[in-house]
Amino acid sequence: MFFKVRARIEVAVIKFLNALSSPTPAISSLPLICRKSSNSDVRCGLLSDVSSVFLSHSFFSRSFLRAGHAKAFIRVWKVMEMCFQILSQGKLVTQRELFYKLLCDSPNYFSSQRDANRAVQDVVALLRCTRNSLGIIASSRGTIIGRLSIKNQEGDIVDCSGLGPAGYAISGDLNLLSKLEFRSDARYIIVVEKDAIFQRLAEDCLFNLVPCILITAKGYPDIATRNPAGLAILSTYKYGSIAMGLESYRYACNIKWLGLRKDDLQILPQPAFINLKPRDLQIAKSLLSSKTLQEKYRAELTAMVEMGHRVEIEALYFRGFNFLSQYIATKIVKSDYI
Repeated sequence: MFFKVRARIEVAVIKFLNALSSPTPAISSLPLICRKSSNSDVRCGLLSDVSSVFLSHSFFSRSFLRAGHAKAFIRVWKVMEMCFQILSQGKLVTQRELFYKLLCDSPNYFSSQRDANRAVQDVVALLRCTRNSLGIIASSRGTIIGRLSIKNQEGDIVDCSGLGPAGYAISGDLNLLSKLEFRSDARYIIVVEKDAIFQRLAEDCLFNLVPCILITAKGYPDIATRNPAGLAILSTYKYGSIAMGLESYRYACNIKWLGLRKDDLQILPQPAFINLKPRDLQIAKSLLSSKTLQEKYRAELTAMVEMGHRVEIEALYFRGFNFLSQYIATKIVKSDYI
């Protein structure tokens, strides 16, 4: 795939140069799939119950001559140039590393990580490829623990149930992950937003109460909080996002909401309730207007907004530090998730 993407970059360069050297020279625009909500919908799986955000075939152009587009146009070429170098050297870089390299080489065009991220998605949309095939990998921030054994190419086996709360670090290199052999008798995979909550559940050996695997990305998919931001993270994990462009469907999965919901609030003390901030209300308004938000989530979010409060799952600690694992295990056994 790396060879194919290099070839696509070369073709894009040749087309650009041909346009410049034609009898009527011009700087050609870059046709990209439009990454806006007006060009998106939710696609339901035919052979599975996984749904995902998808983008229709509506295009927009990055034009060097259009007001406000010149820098974005140049960023696309800068990222393609950098990715071509990375692929030619057989290297892999994280998106953060890519940004710092671009910042050093082209400070007038890349002043923030957001500039780099958008340009990468522009390149993905232009070349119809994945970030991984461009030599860009995710940062190794994920951790896993529980009823899982991992065998590498050398034949070494890691038992993830005996590693302690630190768990096993998940590589961001998809090619490396594809070469590992996994064995498990787990029935559930529990994704935890906060590392502190992950550590608590790992220390309590939740995977011995229910056959499960615990995963945390230290800030991504959420079972740990009951607030608008947590629900936004969960929805992104469940459906993907418009910002992920053509790659969205690759990362969507049929995740369920296992954390605190309105029916659980009666077990919490009044001091646990935190007033919603303007930022919380802004996120809630955006979610409620989203076509991807399923009705049960909408009802929970509406109740939260009407109540005017949010609750962190750490509030359960007032019943003792062991209560969190018991609470989650009971919810799983009763299938009390949505």
